Amino acid sequence: MKRGDIIEVEITGYAFGGKGISKMDTENGQYVIFVNNTYPGQLVQARIAKKRKKHAECKLLKVIRDSEDAVDLGYQPISGAPYIHLPIERQRELKQTSTLDQYKRIGDIRNVDDIFDEFIQSPIDFNYRNKMEYSFSTIRQDLESGEELDDQFALGFKTRGTWWKVENLDGPDGLFDADFEGKLKSIREYLESTGLSAWHPPKKHGFFRHLVVRKSFDQDQLLINLVTSSQGFDDFDREAFKNFMVDTLGSRLAGLQHTINDDVSDRAKIENGNNQLLHGEPIILEKLLGLQFEISMESFFQTNPKSAERLYSKAISYATEKRDLKNQVLMDLFCGTGTIGQIMASQIEGVKVIGVDIVAEAIEDAGRNATRNGVENIEFYAADVGKFLLEYPNFTGKIDTIILDPPRAGIAPKTLKKVMALGAQQIVYISCNPATQARDAKELAAEGYEMTKISLVDQFPHTAHIEAVARFEKI
Repeated sequence: MKRGDIIEVEITGYAFGGKGISKMDTENGQYVIFVNNTYPGQLVQARIAKKRKKHAECKLLKVIRDSEDAVDLGYQPISGAPYIHLPIERQRELKQTSTLDQYKRIGDIRNVDDIFDEFIQSPIDFNYRNKMEYSFSTIRQDLESGEELDDQFALGFKTRGTWWKVENLDGPDGLFDADFEGKLKSIREYLESTGLSAWHPPKKHGFFRHLVVRKSFDQDQLLINLVTSSQGFDDFDREAFKNFMVDTLGSRLAGLQHTINDDVSDRAKIENGNNQLLHGEPIILEKLLGLQFEISMESFFQTNPKSAERLYSKAISYATEKRDLKNQVLMDLFCGTGTIGQIMASQIEGVKVIGVDIVAEAIEDAGRNATRNGVENIEFYAADVGKFLLEYPNFTGKIDTIILDPPRAGIAPKTLKKVMALGAQQIVYISCNPATQARDAKELAAEGYEMTKISLVDQFPHTAHIEAVARFEKI
């Protein structure tokens, strides 16, 4: 076998991160093949992306035969939900076993089974997402024939492993709002009828580029942003488009925006560009544990808010279980829009919360939301976490509890050392990537912070993602 080869294998195991495992006996011993986004029982076709002496990493091309455990729920299959046919109980079992193994293997936490608290299920297994991004393309992948068709008008999701072709979404996919996705086909047909073309990714031209939708579960409303280029803008009747969307979605349409973005990069931030509000308001409101938060198109906000409530409740219980935080200072690092900090400030009597994040816009959102919620015992700083701790040395020795919620890459080693140097009695570490949390746990242990409790949180059913919240106590 060599890199680029297409192979057919049966998946017999599962590794952390959604990698199905297949094993082959060779004259040099057992050879392991990892195929992303697969699970035991499947027969799949895959392409070898990396080849090593004892293993190969492959990208899934298609499922030839599904597992006997698989159940067809009638949702349109998309690459973003590779496990939707696998019963949710089996998904949870695979996630828990493979994730706890990361703490043993990477973090050298041999007693993780003893300190494991619980697997926190998402209260909603389907249609739980509050944001979805749909792409346009003139290159369409036909789901029935498997052919790649040009000169099309496609709106939906990119075909797995490609950046240029799109599969039309003609019905609910099981992740986002079913009512809206049931109307996406008519929205596509309306936009196609304008005579303006969808974006051609390889040639970097066309008009329609993305359709971004955010949802408030509390209000049951949608905020929508149509992203286009400027090519053909003079021929686009925005008033007619607004009227069509209002007629289609009615009172559920909280706001409609149009953004002109001529950045040809496929990974360009789609909210950037010249933006105009066509209808309604530029924000929606969402509630988390009794507090209200503004969400704009650019805001970072938990994708599964119902599950986030359970995650934050667990973090609060870890912070208060052994420590009386009344009149103590709690620091919320990588705080984003300050959701967890505001919830703790509102629920823990007498606590003072300091929130820090490098994204200035997020801190602005955090300040507005704190004012909206009447939370006064909290301060926010827009700064790099590592530099902030150097610039404000007066906090050293005065922080009782630290909340950490870093990005997927975890915490930079130098920043982690500065965090530990604050001398907090406990650290509650929320992670969207248990592998990097396991890595950081080893560094924390070396400085006297022992992991004493951990829970896993299933924020994203039908995907490989799993989150974790752990408590580290200073020994």
